[in-house]
Amino acid sequence: MHKLLASAYKEFLLLKRDFGSVIILFVMPLVLIITITLIQDSTFKTIENTQIPILVVDNDKGEVAKTMLEGLQSSEAFEIIMSATEAEAKDLVFGGDYQLAVIIPTHLTSDLNKKVNNNVDNLLQNFGIGSESNASEQPEVTSKEVRLYFDPATQVSFKNSVKNGIDKMISKIEMKTIYTSFQKQLSENPDDVIFKTDNFVKFKEILPKKDNEEFIPNSAQHNVPAWSLFAIFFIIVPLSINIVKEKSQGTFVRLRTNPVSYATVLGGKTVVYLAVCLIQFALMLAVGVFVFPKIGLPTLDVSGRLPLLFVVSIFAGLAAIGLGVLIGTIAKTQEQSAPFGATFVVILAAIGGVWVPVFIMPKFMQVLSNISPMNWGLNAYYDVFLRNGSLASILPELALLLLFFIVTTLLSIFFNEKKHAV
Repeated sequence: MHKLLASAYKEFLLLKRDFGSVIILFVMPLVLIITITLIQDSTFKTIENTQIPILVVDNDKGEVAKTMLEGLQSSEAFEIIMSATEAEAKDLVFGGDYQLAVIIPTHLTSDLNKKVNNNVDNLLQNFGIGSESNASEQPEVTSKEVRLYFDPATQVSFKNSVKNGIDKMISKIEMKTIYTSFQKQLSENPDDVIFKTDNFVKFKEILPKKDNEEFIPNSAQHNVPAWSLFAIFFIIVPLSINIVKEKSQGTFVRLRTNPVSYATVLGGKTVVYLAVCLIQFALMLAVGVFVFPKIGLPTLDVSGRLPLLFVVSIFAGLAAIGLGVLIGTIAKTQEQSAPFGATFVVILAAIGGVWVPVFIMPKFMQVLSNISPMNWGLNAYYDVFLRNGSLASILPELALLLLFFIVTTLLSIFFNEKKHAV
């Protein structure tokens, strides 16, 4: 124990001497998490609270066009701006002034009614109801198209959501028109309600509950765990650099002349850098709880979660330390360890779901994400933050992080012994 504490004290002195790197370790993650959360929260507010102005050219002036406009307005996502001509709307959208223009074709209402009446008459005739002359006299109606112009810079997800929404709206209008036509044909009194057009199947979102109240995750609860994990793993860079420094400056040679095993040296590094990881995480939580509300961001709710959050942080910190020690043991120069460590952290974050959610990645990348320790840590954080998980629910991720630490540490000891074998 005395040797372990001496080794830990030596690591503390190394960190203390390089005060600039310590400041970077603690301050830069805080700046990162505030910046990312501000950006994403502004995006969420833009989507949820701000109406997107869109151009609408109404060439129909009928009931269908009126229903479509009411549907677009009722979504509370769009600000409807009427445009005179399709050419003007096209130029404004392709010029980047608007994201979307909706062109409603001429005679849409009248032609839809003709088409539906024609189909209803033919159907009733097949059942022996109605007049054969009425069915044969109906003119052939060509199909209509609602043209959509999107800004070329518009994201595909926005395009698809708009197209799906308009398609659903038009389908509902067509179905209502069909019911109305049947009612006119089958009922002598037009005021009689034969077909009820209310939606039979409706959607209801069930939110997770905490203390019998619905819990709505916010941008803080998504970002704090992700970028805390990124900060924890970024200690790979200073840790590997310090190990390389010890080898290049002769410190490690002096350590080997003492009766101290390499495992004890690694134990000292683990104690100090694990403390750094936990301080980093505590500062990130403090920013989410106390700073976020002051700058207009959602408050981070950590009530009842702190013990499990720090348990996850301990195991994530161990995994990061194990990887940093392995890189420092293998690398021969700081020029090797620093760029490789920084780049490798970014790669692990990318495939682990810190930047892009795993579920939207290609299938191959989804499988590959399972080998990233950041993915294990992120899932454990999300289990605690967003899914109200218990210790039992995060045990698989904790076991993987601990196994990763053990394997990387054993590999470090193996490579060190191999290098210094006589």
